[in-house]
Amino acid sequence: MSIYIAVDLGGTHIRAASFRPKETEALSHQKIKTRSKDETIFERILGLIEDTIPENETLSAIGIAAPGPLNPRTGIILNTPNIEAWDNFPIVEKLNAHFNVPVYLGNDANLAALGEWKYGAGRGHDHLVYLTISTGVGGGVISDGRLLEGVNGLGAELGHVTVLADGPECGCGHRGHLEAFSSGTAIAKYVEEELKDKLRVSSLRLSSKRTAKTIAAAAKSGDELAISAFDRAGKYLGIGVASFLHIFNPSILIFGGGVSMSGDLLFDPFYASLKEEIFGPTYLENLKITTAALGDDAGLLGALALVEMKSKIS
Repeated sequence: MSIYIAVDLGGTHIRAASFRPKETEALSHQKIKTRSKDETIFERILGLIEDTIPENETLSAIGIAAPGPLNPRTGIILNTPNIEAWDNFPIVEKLNAHFNVPVYLGNDANLAALGEWKYGAGRGHDHLVYLTISTGVGGGVISDGRLLEGVNGLGAELGHVTVLADGPECGCGHRGHLEAFSSGTAIAKYVEEELKDKLRVSSLRLSSKRTAKTIAAAAKSGDELAISAFDRAGKYLGIGVASFLHIFNPSILIFGGGVSMSGDLLFDPFYASLKEEIFGPTYLENLKITTAALGDDAGLLGALALVEMKSKIS
């Protein structure tokens, strides 16, 4: 019988799973480290896909969720920071040449939005905004039942909207982006900068590893610096989301990523900021705000949803 393979390419791990058409329960599921001394990353992807194809099954199509920037129209990964050697890497062409089946590529955050819409928290909503808040901030938008990608597939980079002109430097090199305030990296960086002031009192001085997770734990114990880090992150998240609501007017807003699991620490200041920044209360009426349902499977199931969608069109 025919199967689809979904691949989730990350900077640390690559995951792949095989599915029968119109089913979401994996027949086979594999996970490997992205890098190896003995193989290139592309060789590891080839081997992983081959290992994920069940015996006596026929591969029909492959879907790939990958970090951007990338162009899903041409199937080229333009330049992903975690894989420096992959500038303008034609991954679709190479996989198609090896497996001789249709191959579809999408931005990982966009496909996570697609996965949540088709199989997760966004079911029943044709106007959806998805935000993943972790090491960085990514996003995806479903508008009128369609994944919004833009002319070159570069749309919905929600983490790179400017929320404060001339604000702190983002990982992309520009200043004042949402990611520079609300990502886990930004929260940790803010704490490090504040601790340079020798008079700043904080239990975090005793911590050898300051991450968003350890800072959240300190905040829950009452540490004022840790609380201020999440207050800042939530404030600018509210500013950014207000603009997303103005532009896309969704019926549901979904948060994913590890930082979103910090709960009220992030969302209390977020809600306060959002209510101050929103153009009018109508944007918030009947708006559902929730957390992602698919967890680590969002990328895989998004890649599966992409294959299902493209295969239906073709």
